Amino acid sequence: MRQGSIHLFQVLGIDVFLHWSWFAVAVIEIGSREGRYTSLGWSALEYLALFLIVLLHEFGHALACRQVGGSVDRIMLWPLGGVAYVNPPQRPGATLWSLAAGPLVNVALMPILGGLWWTAKTAGLKATAPDEYQLILWVFIIDVSLLVFNILPIYPLDGGQILRSLLWFVMGKARSLMVATVLGFIGAAGLVGLALLVWHSTWTLLIAAYLLLNCWSGLKGALAMLKIEKLPRREGYICPICKTAPHIGEHWKCAACKQAFDTFETGAVCPWCKAQYSNTMCVECQQLSPMNDWVNAYYASRGTVGSSWPAR
Repeated sequence: MRQGSIHLFQVLGIDVFLHWSWFAVAVIEIGSREGRYTSLGWSALEYLALFLIVLLHEFGHALACRQVGGSVDRIMLWPLGGVAYVNPPQRPGATLWSLAAGPLVNVALMPILGGLWWTAKTAGLKATAPDEYQLILWVFIIDVSLLVFNILPIYPLDGGQILRSLLWFVMGKARSLMVATVLGFIGAAGLVGLALLVWHSTWTLLIAAYLLLNCWSGLKGALAMLKIEKLPRREGYICPICKTAPHIGEHWKCAACKQAFDTFETGAVCPWCKAQYSNTMCVECQQLSPMNDWVNAYYASRGTVGSSWPAR
């Protein structure tokens, strides 16, 4: 989606992009609202309000990710919604909060938009200012609809990923992803059936296809992680962040010469170009820690104190 995207602005160090296809779809969607308002200008305002809600939703993900120590650099808006490119710490709790914060933005907007609609209704705007009344009503409906759709337990929707994060606590990272993607396949297939047989909706069919592609990608990722989990682990070291021992093997790549090597075997020195590394990345949680911290975490887990690095 990066190709053909337009940079809109930056907020709090987060770049917001708009995909070019948004404009083509906007013309179709705004035209489809003909008859709801007295002019297309109101239809355009409703469509812009939709993506303002989507943008706030994605900023919820982004700011929550930063709150738990993760990173995020951009948000992409496109016809099927928005994507926040977040990288939370690979822990179930941190991932859960990063995911849940998006729908919670919609929850927070509900009483505000609902209150505006109720005020407009009691003030008689439906008769005196029908366009304004319809806009307020439909923005409220859009927020509720986005919330309900996003919390469906279908991967990779927020609901499916929240389910995966909850399962992560009891099943582990790889198996929780596998269960979530399998359930996602079932849910997406159900959407395909509804789109073809009941709703006759092209948009729902496109969304279902997008979900199926992501489920397939997630399933392949889960199978790859399961293979990695079966690899032998090295004694004497534990990640100080996620408390897992590193795998034995050439799972690290030198930034200088691009060669793979086992950093724990070589003492954090590339055997090919002799580049030295003060921090080592954990394959499990993707966090960087000094090698001494890996050793100290290992001895701390055993109730002893390590004297020096490297541990053998």
